[in-house]
Amino acid sequence: MIEIEVKGLSKTFNKDDITVEALKNVNLKIESGNIFGVIGMSGAGKSTLVRCLNYLEKPNEGQVLIEGEDLGVLSEKELRHKRRNISMIFQHFNLLMQKNVIDNVCFPLLIQGSNKKEARQRALELLEIVGLTDKVKAYPAQLSGGQKQRVAIARALAANPKILLCDEATSALDPQTTASILELLRDINQKMNITIVIITHQMAVVREICTHVAIMQDGAVVEQGETESIFRHPKSQAAREMISKDSEQESSNQSVKELIENKKIRIVFSENSAFEPVIANMVLKFKAPVNILKASTKNIGGIAIGEMILGLPNEEKLQKEIENYLVERGIAVEEVCEDVE
Repeated sequence: MIEIEVKGLSKTFNKDDITVEALKNVNLKIESGNIFGVIGMSGAGKSTLVRCLNYLEKPNEGQVLIEGEDLGVLSEKELRHKRRNISMIFQHFNLLMQKNVIDNVCFPLLIQGSNKKEARQRALELLEIVGLTDKVKAYPAQLSGGQKQRVAIARALAANPKILLCDEATSALDPQTTASILELLRDINQKMNITIVIITHQMAVVREICTHVAIMQDGAVVEQGETESIFRHPKSQAAREMISKDSEQESSNQSVKELIENKKIRIVFSENSAFEPVIANMVLKFKAPVNILKASTKNIGGIAIGEMILGLPNEEKLQKEIENYLVERGIAVEEVCEDVE
């Protein structure tokens, strides 16, 4: 079932006689229960897109359909009611500093008309889910960044939403805390069947948790699909650059450009090929040296996937034979351009 559908979405901002096209004809389909990532560098339009998904920003053109219902035709009252199914968490938590933890979680419930007893009971249930029952009476200033985000997540879940939008929700957190928040989001997705949309500029976040991903650049979606498929066979330059940067951050600060080879290829091992000594067998077969320039293992949606960057011999015919040999064994092969850093 399609939970969120975006059709031909465009959004422009005008300021001081300058027009900025934040979104350009964006089309997306997000199925119910998915963890869907939207990734792009600063200025790509991803935060504008997520604010259009609940109509905090109204697009200039196009449609946003939630469970088949067009948000653009709803009255303000109908839109407020529809937004109860769509919660949001932010990079800087947006907690009420003068209220303690349980009151922060109760706040949206009280606004929606729940009585104090019901709101408090629901808040305690949610704080148990996010692991903060020992911080009920603490104030935001007394919490770590990760704890603040857990309170924000509990508050976002208070109204039993069907959709959770996360706008750079882990960008202000250290890697260890980020991992714990992503694990919490995955657990919420699985146990509550909530569709989650994650806006991020970090490829590590996408490959860790997202089932599907859309790559944005200059306001447009340049590639989208299953995360594992895009990681194995990136088609857009934007996707290749992000995967390359992610690899470099994990392995070393040395750029691929600095590793001088006649030809470099990136290979990705499938679950089956990972158990075979493919590289060793290849070297024995072709009796030619192959340089392993980089190697790493990544977790993509709970699946361990290995990748390498190889420097091939100079002979073009031999390069082609090696590439064919790898492809025949179920290994994804992609040329690495000299200008990738």
